[in-house]
This record gives sequence, C-alpha cells and structure tokens, in this order.
Amino acid sequence: MVDIILERDISGRILDLGGGGEGVIGRVYGRAVTAIDIRPDELEDAPGDFERICMDARRLEFPDGCFDAATAFYFLMYLFPEDRGAVFSEAARVLKSGGRMYVWDAVYSSAFPEPHLVELNIDAAGERISTTYGVLGEGMSLSLDDILRCAAEAGLQLAGKRLEGGHFYLIFEKPKGREDE
Repeated sequence: MVDIILERDISGRILDLGGGGEGVIGRVYGRAVTAIDIRPDELEDAPGDFERICMDARRLEFPDGCFDAATAFYFLMYLFPEDRGAVFSEAARVLKSGGRMYVWDAVYSSAFPEPHLVELNIDAAGERISTTYGVLGEGMSLSLDDILRCAAEAGLQLAGKRLEGGHFYLIFEKPKGREDE
C-alpha cells in the first residue's frame, strides 16, 4: 500500500489524461479539470464536478497550447509501451509554453500471466480515497527510463522527480517559446 498526498498546487486549466474511474485529479481541482478517457463508462463513474470528454490520449482533439497543465495519475501503466510516445507528444502539443505535465505511476516489468496491481491510499486535498489500480496483458510493462525518454522526445524537460519504492512522481515542463512544438 502506497500513501499519496495531493494538494492543490497545480494552477490554471488542467488536462487529466485517463481521468475516468476514481477521477482523482478532478476531485481535487474541480472545474479547472478537463478529464479525458477512452472509456465512457469510466468517465461516467468518476465522481466530482469537472468536464468529462471521451477521447483517445494518443490523438487529442484540442488546439495547440490550450492547457496550463496536464496530469497522468496512474494512467501510463495502462498503455502499451509503443503508445506512450504519442501520448507525451500530444500532451506537449496542447500545453502552453512553460506548461507542466505531472505524472504519478508505478514501475512494473510484467502484467501477464498475473496482473500488476497497485494499492493506494490517497489524501486528495483532504478527501480520503483507497483504491487499487490493475493491469493485465501480454507485452505490458512500465519503466522510468521509458517515461523519461518519451518525455524528452516530446520536448519536455524534467523539472522534478520523486521516487518511492516502485512508484514515481515526475514533473515535466514545456520550455518557454515552444508553443506549437
């Protein structure tokens, strides 16, 4: 079980990638959040007062530079490794110059034949959430090196890093002056 404390320290308009299900980021930031998820049922289940749009994170339907921040809260673990580069490229594209991408996730080497499970106790700005995220599938894995490579290839610079066991919290920044790259 991992304890995570989320405070309201992200400002501006926030794009929450994979923001359905528990809707953690939407619960913390409310109407500042536009949550996207490829599964409409996950969006419908997410509690909180925030915008929900069914959309594929590999092909975002937003204009360039329209968000101050992007978040990925235990979302990348659900993507096949070959899809993560497109997600980072799209997130970088829709971020404003100087915008930031915040990533919380867990490293795992395999999710088959046994699922990879992540148990979390989350303090979501005072609201307590206990949940388990899990992924099962051949070819599924997540490494910190892969995430750092995808972000760098998308033009994002590492601005902060915290590692705890197999879990990580990363902050990436889109350099100023790179509005539409």
